[in-house]
Amino acid sequence: MCAQPVTRYAVYFAPEPTDALWRFGSAVLGYDGASGEEVPQLVPEGFEAPAWRLLTADPRLYAFHATIKAPFRLAADQTEETLAAALTEFAASRQRFVLPALQVTAIADRQGGAFIALTESKGLGSRGLAEPTPALLALERDTVKVFEPFRAPLTDKEFAKRCPEALTERQLGHLKAYGYPHVFEDFRFHLTLTGRVPEEKVEKALNGLTKLYGEHVGQARVPVEALALYRQTGNERFRVFARAPFAPAAGAVTG
Repeated sequence: MCAQPVTRYAVYFAPEPTDALWRFGSAVLGYDGASGEEVPQLVPEGFEAPAWRLLTADPRLYAFHATIKAPFRLAADQTEETLAAALTEFAASRQRFVLPALQVTAIADRQGGAFIALTESKGLGSRGLAEPTPALLALERDTVKVFEPFRAPLTDKEFAKRCPEALTERQLGHLKAYGYPHVFEDFRFHLTLTGRVPEEKVEKALNGLTKLYGEHVGQARVPVEALALYRQTGNERFRVFARAPFAPAAGAVTG
């Protein structure tokens, strides 16, 4: 018998598909995770289109997003329907909030070079990333914990993929408990724009993407008004499966 393709889910932050931030991130990757379609790729100055296509291959698989609950297979006693319903209920209990303006940041990698991502623009902390907004920290913490019962245990292969030998003791504990090392104290909000960029090209990528971000998005603050459930079947790219809106912020006027 042929093995059934593995389906994975993830709980991500993703701007609305009509938002300039979503259009920018999707264009940089060359893929729109809401429609599931290829889009004309936005290539920064100093790069040829084929080379940029290669540099964005890894994040294109996951679509534009910021990780809140990392990709997981469903536990045996859960279904796609129960997961989506739980996310809707969870999101309805959260209040909307706003992040500061984002900035294009080079995140150093232990193997050399850097990943380019959008991060919060306030003071940078450990790992070259800003300390998250408190409401964002609370959202990540609660999402990781609440949706843990939906996650199937890691296989040996999945565990090894996280390079446990390179993790701190705390991160290794997170990996064993939650299937992902960068949670809670090790969580840093970022919307990935590239895979690993060679060291000699990092500055060029950083400058080129910063210029494009200013032209296409500007310095607007970023509303966090919903969580998105992404789904991947087999080796296909992740795609938005459902969106779960938050409650209006306290004192907000709705029409």
